[in-house]
Amino acid sequence: MALALYPGTFDPFTYGHLDVLERACPLFEQVEVTVAINSSKHTLFTIDERCTLIEQCVAHLDNVTVAAFEGLLVDRARERQATALVRGLRQVSDFDYEFRMAFANRKMYPEVETVFFMTSEAHAMISASIVRDVHRWGGDLTPFVPPLVVEALRAKAS
Repeated sequence: MALALYPGTFDPFTYGHLDVLERACPLFEQVEVTVAINSSKHTLFTIDERCTLIEQCVAHLDNVTVAAFEGLLVDRARERQATALVRGLRQVSDFDYEFRMAFANRKMYPEVETVFFMTSEAHAMISASIVRDVHRWGGDLTPFVPPLVVEALRAKAS
């Protein structure tokens, strides 16, 4: 079974993330959104909140699962026997980091390929950090994240 992992912090899950995921789904039998637990990163949402939000936002995608994971991504890929890692590229600056990560992952686990998806133009400038800034200052979140995420962000502000 061709399984791809789509890793990230997803704090919060954006339309850009959804765009990449929806385009990856037809290419793989199963895609696991692998939500990173990173104790050194201060996240707005807990790991359980992030996983639940993503599950709700991707309910229309039959071949997607969501799982939390802490540690090296290649260990998760090996454990799940994944054949690919899905990564989204928004800008040229993303490529440098992703390029180095792809080579490091290949060195540690040669059986997994990194597959890059260019984010659609409409979502190229969306990042989770921009969404958090817009949220912090009370701006309109609707162009950046799905309605369920808008609701969750509003609940955080209350």
